[in-house]
Amino acid sequence: MSESVVRINPVEAPVVKKFPSKKINLSSLIFPVLVSLTVLLMGTGTGWLLAGRPGATLGQNTQKSQSELNLQSDMEAGIADEEAFPDTAEGELKEGGIKGEGTHQLDRGLGEEKNVYLTSTVINLDNFVGKKVQVWGQTVTAKYAGWLMDVGKIKVLQ
Repeated sequence: MSESVVRINPVEAPVVKKFPSKKINLSSLIFPVLVSLTVLLMGTGTGWLLAGRPGATLGQNTQKSQSELNLQSDMEAGIADEEAFPDTAEGELKEGGIKGEGTHQLDRGLGEEKNVYLTSTVINLDNFVGKKVQVWGQTVTAKYAGWLMDVGKIKVLQ
């Protein structure tokens, strides 16, 4: 048997072709550059104008007014703005929460299941233990307590 060998002549075409050259027309770049600069300048100008408004420093004024509203005495403590704390209750303040919820409890004289369990990020409630008090705060979700409140203001009644 004879083997036949087939020879193929390679085509002499280049593997990498040149991209067609395109001349950049400067007049076609002027419009997008002008639009970009206009948007940038308008955004900067708007931010500068809004920063000069009286309400722009509201955060600083709010912090100052809140520190001025803080109360601290033997009869009352917390933040004086009662509108910030919509919920209120009164009773005798005792130590201890329920199953890790609250640091104190407010005995309203209605039975242990009707106690209000309290926590506070603003007031040291230990200063009022054993006293009849009124508390203002915000009710928070609880797993075990029937009523769990974050206290913002406390006032001794007796």
